[in-house]
Amino acid sequence: MTGDAGRGRPNIIVFLSDDQGPWALGAAGNPEIRTPVLDALAARGARAGRFFCTSPVCSPARASLLTGRIPSAHGVHDYLDGPHAGPESVDHLDGVPAFTDALADAGYRLGLSGKWHLGASDVPRRGFVHWYALHGGGSPYHDAPMYRGSTPETATGYLTDAIADDAIAFLEAEAREPDPFFLAVNFTAPHKPFAGQHPDEFTELYRDCAFESCPQEEPHPWLQHLHGGPIGGEPDAREALIGYFAAVTAMDAAIGRVLDRLGGLGLAQDTIVVFLSDNGFNAGHHGIWGKGNGTFPMNMYDESVMVPFIVAAPGRVAEGLVVDDLLSAYDFPATLLELAGLDGSAFESGPGRSFAARLGSAADGRAPEDRAVVVHSEYGPVRMIRTHGRKYVHRFPYGPHEFYDLEADPGERVNLVDDPGRGAEVQALRHRMHGWFAEHAERALDGAVLPVFGAGQLAPLGDDPLSAFAAPGWDGAGPAAV
Repeated sequence: MTGDAGRGRPNIIVFLSDDQGPWALGAAGNPEIRTPVLDALAARGARAGRFFCTSPVCSPARASLLTGRIPSAHGVHDYLDGPHAGPESVDHLDGVPAFTDALADAGYRLGLSGKWHLGASDVPRRGFVHWYALHGGGSPYHDAPMYRGSTPETATGYLTDAIADDAIAFLEAEAREPDPFFLAVNFTAPHKPFAGQHPDEFTELYRDCAFESCPQEEPHPWLQHLHGGPIGGEPDAREALIGYFAAVTAMDAAIGRVLDRLGGLGLAQDTIVVFLSDNGFNAGHHGIWGKGNGTFPMNMYDESVMVPFIVAAPGRVAEGLVVDDLLSAYDFPATLLELAGLDGSAFESGPGRSFAARLGSAADGRAPEDRAVVVHSEYGPVRMIRTHGRKYVHRFPYGPHEFYDLEADPGERVNLVDDPGRGAEVQALRHRMHGWFAEHAERALDGAVLPVFGAGQLAPLGDDPLSAFAAPGWDGAGPAAV
């Protein structure tokens, strides 16, 4: 699509990383990690400084990005560990409207390159004319199992580059088409495995790095272990850090190749480009390696529930803007559709609201909404409410609960939930949180009463919700967290 005036709709590319902490970006203030392409994207677009996932683990977070619904309204509560393809695998979002459906209805041609991890990876979804999907939720970075449409194949070479190569091929094909395109480029980087997985040109950049941005603190008392190391890490923390940082930089370079080809095809001025991650990640922060299920009970530290977010769109998004609002994945579908000039109101029937106007968008001239500055996340029986200055974490049925004064304690070091002087604040946040979930959760899909251990979800919720979840197995016999 050449973007002539008769078409009127921009192309869209969404780059999604896997397990990238909000700190793992040069533009976010990390002087050690090298992300020149993403830093440049932020400079010519807008970056959200506090963007939250709806759940600090991949499958529910990705489901919310697609649907604008919280896990307790779409029914995916943990990473999916059931059959990923074949006749026994199911689409966990079957019947749940996604923003990709709205794009297909508007005449967009849809493409996927990379990780899906929402069941039935071998079944292209509605509107997708291109489908190159990872078999499951994770894999080594070489010889990864993929599906091209419904046909299995192996991604030879380095997986990050294979995903980028496939995305470039899609762009080259779509440049000849009259209709606009949407492309999801879903990397597995920087998800583990870390050590020995990435090209030398990237690992050598960090061989002598001090990693002051990732201090290796004393292990958290709730830290979970698997195969001799933290469940989200590896036994050699320094080699894991080298691999994690190398994975991010290699992904940054791959994104650069995709964007260069976009420009070479004459499409850059007519394309909305988004970069974000599914969930956050602790790389030693708080003594944790991993995200929400790096600990049991599952944690809601900002490193786990915040992600980087960048969007650039010439004429639609202001350049060099940093938005400090508290924003969430459930806001994403309505925002993206508004930026594209489409009606996203169907994705505002729940908690999500478009924040396009806060990006300098001229999509419809609306003034920014005066919305409550609060976000929520959940992970099964663990729920969070966060304002600019406070955070409350509630664990059904018995706790432990947490309350942090983020103005005095931005690092979430001192749990004040039992401080008598804070009782009124705790009670107010707890009441507000319970009311919000009562409004937006669906009773049959409510995670507060489900046995979510962070050990995987096997099937959609049914008559027996207990059967949908894997038993916890952090002794090394259970599934790896993805």
